[in-house]
Amino acid sequence: MNPSLPPAQRNILTVTQLNRATSQLLSEHFLSVLVEGEISNLSTPSSGHLYFSLKDANAQVRCAMFRSQQRRLAFKPENGKQVVVKAQVSLYEPRGDFQLIVEHIEEAGDGALRRAFEALKLKLSDEGLFDTANKKSLPALPKTIGVITSPSGAAIRDILTVLRRRFPAVPVVIYPVAVQGDNAKYEIARAIAQANEQKQCDVIILGRGGGSLEDLWAFNEEIVARAIFASVIPIISAVGHETDVTIADFVADLRAATPSAAAEHATPDQQEWLTRFIHLEARLQQQLQRKLSQKKQSLAWLTATSRPETGKKCATNG
Repeated sequence: MNPSLPPAQRNILTVTQLNRATSQLLSEHFLSVLVEGEISNLSTPSSGHLYFSLKDANAQVRCAMFRSQQRRLAFKPENGKQVVVKAQVSLYEPRGDFQLIVEHIEEAGDGALRRAFEALKLKLSDEGLFDTANKKSLPALPKTIGVITSPSGAAIRDILTVLRRRFPAVPVVIYPVAVQGDNAKYEIARAIAQANEQKQCDVIILGRGGGSLEDLWAFNEEIVARAIFASVIPIISAVGHETDVTIADFVADLRAATPSAAAEHATPDQQEWLTRFIHLEARLQQQLQRKLSQKKQSLAWLTATSRPETGKKCATNG
């Protein structure tokens, strides 16, 4: 700005012109944005509109959501909730306030995942996928055990360690899959189908180690739940730690608290079986001894009754 120029040549803007130009610039540059933050200063006046601030650790922005946009809300906005908003960036011209005009709000992070979890859980429960009547029994002594998990995770090491300790004679077939990420659900579902097609194993352990709700999410996917339900081979679900619960746990024929516990459930204890065999061997020996003793007595009786009376024959001949 050159102060020496006359006012008519200095292109001086009014406040209204400045705010309007700024508002147009913002709306043209930011057609629609997704912004994540925490709700604060929530206000719900009688008009039915929502007014709040969206903040993170370093900044905040004012937000407004009109009553007409609230019909699609799947949850109740509250102070302190972490959300993602879809909004238009604008400027409230009368006050020059920078703000977001919110079109949609959804819970961020675990909140959104929890809602999806509960919705799918209710849907599958209503369809009968969790019913006890549909659960298959595990074989008392499996011929082969299938394991569907990551080939490099801690879960496979824990499972194999327990299987070797409990019953090393049972063969194990490993179906390597990703256990988190976008493709994990597809790999897990394919592995379950593959195991059923190959018919090599008569029980399957499906699992992975612990993690956050997001880490375990592949086991909360509908495609995985339906693959488990469709499996002819009984499946033991062993996802995460004891406190972790997934949709796969509800559909599986048995839920194990950990991968190690799944291996315990899948196999008999060789020491218990050895004790049982020793007991059966002892009973068999007793039965054989009893039978042998009975046969000896019978043979002795037959021998005694069929022996000729030598003394009487001599007297007659004389």
